[in-house]
Amino acid sequence: MKGLIIKKPWIEYILNGQKTWEIRGSNTKIRGKIELIESGSGKIIGSCEIYDSKQLSLQDYQNGICKHNIKDTKYLPYNKTYAWFIKNAQRYKEPKPYKHPKGAIIWVNLNTQS
Repeated sequence: MKGLIIKKPWIEYILNGQKTWEIRGSNTKIRGKIELIESGSGKIIGSCEIYDSKQLSLQDYQNGICKHNIKDTKYLPYNKTYAWFIKNAQRYKEPKPYKHPKGAIIWVNLNTQS
């Protein structure tokens, strides 16, 4: 399974149901259930499903504030800006520790960890 590294407060917005678009500067072909890793914590704190990904225009980005929770939408944050569509976010009662592999910035391959 894949783990997505997300900084606070964005991971909290996802787990509280306040964020259904994860904004990134690259597309993803990953679909299905993933685990959510709080950046810098060494812990997997929840899960969600990625069900689609779409490149956004500035107008899409500005109209999607209620989906991504970013207030400053004057400009796109990346040359190519993508929304990763997420649903079914769940917070784990007990966070799970994981070992952060050297160089991992966005994704962690969790099935290779013991």
